[in-house]
Amino acid sequence: MSENSEISEISENGRSPVSRRGFLGGAAAVAAATAVPALAQVAGAGPAAAAGRPNILLIVTDDQPKHTEWALPKTVAWLAGQGVTFTDGHVTTPLCAPSRSSVFSGRHAHNHGVRNNGASHALDQSSTVQKYLKQAGYRTGLFGKYLNSWTLADNPPHFEEFALLQPGYVDARWNVNGTVQTINGYTTNIIKNRTLNFLDKAATDTRPWFAYVTPYASHGPRTPEAKYAGTPVPDWNGRPSVPENDRSDKPAYIRNATGTLADGQAIRAEQLRTLLSVDDAVQAFKDKLQALGQLDNTLVVYVGDNGFSWGDHGWTAKSVPYRPAHEVPFYLSWPAGGRGAGTTDNRIVANIDIAPTILDAAGITPAAPQDGRSLLSSYSRDHLLVEWWKQGAGAGGAPTWSSYVAKDVQYTEYYDLTTDANGTVSGTGQVKFREYYDLAGDPHQLANKLHQATPAEEQALGIPALAARLAADRVA
Repeated sequence: MSENSEISEISENGRSPVSRRGFLGGAAAVAAATAVPALAQVAGAGPAAAAGRPNILLIVTDDQPKHTEWALPKTVAWLAGQGVTFTDGHVTTPLCAPSRSSVFSGRHAHNHGVRNNGASHALDQSSTVQKYLKQAGYRTGLFGKYLNSWTLADNPPHFEEFALLQPGYVDARWNVNGTVQTINGYTTNIIKNRTLNFLDKAATDTRPWFAYVTPYASHGPRTPEAKYAGTPVPDWNGRPSVPENDRSDKPAYIRNATGTLADGQAIRAEQLRTLLSVDDAVQAFKDKLQALGQLDNTLVVYVGDNGFSWGDHGWTAKSVPYRPAHEVPFYLSWPAGGRGAGTTDNRIVANIDIAPTILDAAGITPAAPQDGRSLLSSYSRDHLLVEWWKQGAGAGGAPTWSSYVAKDVQYTEYYDLTTDANGTVSGTGQVKFREYYDLAGDPHQLANKLHQATPAEEQALGIPALAARLAADRVA
């Protein structure tokens, strides 16, 4: 499957974006900045009690896989050198709108309802991290991409200040605080400057703040800033999964994939060049926080909204259960909260953990349930549910699947299920294909141990127990 066909599929197959005006009409009113939240309790204990309520800077990049640190030396020097590097970071659905909805809600896509890029309206806006923070007195801002299928003219709920990007790299359309307009220039730099203006207001506005910063990099078409066009990048000669010539043990859509090493090399180089501008922006944020005296008590989280395959198993997109698609760079820094020492954390963590972490740091207890757990706690999961829904019944693309992902094994099931543009699920639910990988011995997922396996071999692999646990996770 080509990247272009994948982009076409996730762009709602030409469907017009859903208008939110009517849906949001009853939710427009918000509590005064100093009011006690009605839906979220401000706790008097926890990490925030010792440090005071932190500012929060949440940076979410687009389609950024792991192994892209070369383009982010300043980001890594700050957030890894003076923070925490999560070595086993994931997204729970490798697609933009479902992943970002998980960031906002702390929930899996099967619980928040945004199962595909067309279903952004399904997100419960009353239980997002931005809603809780605004109710608790935070100044809130959004700068960059929001949710796919969101109508540009509709203001994003619970953000006091915003510059919402209609995805693109140069001379794009924006909704700036309610006014739709074209702003000329490179969008990553516009996002940077709008964010810096928002941070500057902290000099006179004493409220803690939350900035959600979401550059379009490194999403296709991966247009670099002019000064970085053609920048040489380090050579990369693939990995064992690129392109994996023998895919006879893989599902049909992967057996038919045509991505090559050259394709992966080109995508990687283009992604790295777009991320160089992100690195400049992150450095500017750090410099501004330092000048404001707010560097120590700002909780910074940096994460990709999903990974991307560089020709792995012939695939040059996201949407698949293989590691390059759902593993992402993941950093956190908060010196005043004890996360400033430059440490490595090997726990299995995910985008569903971001909202619980932010609310924990701010001393807020959410009223709505969350599937994730605060990264400030000692909680450690033994596996993670990762899931994906196919939108539409047409041929091509990844079928609906769910996966049990642990450190040493991964078990995946594909289903006879599809979703429509509203995220509604239909189909028999029959399991159509299964995969099992020994990640300890086969980290590149080359040998599907369920291919032609006997019942006794499946039993020895523990498949019945894994299947039962996966079934439970899918409805939890």
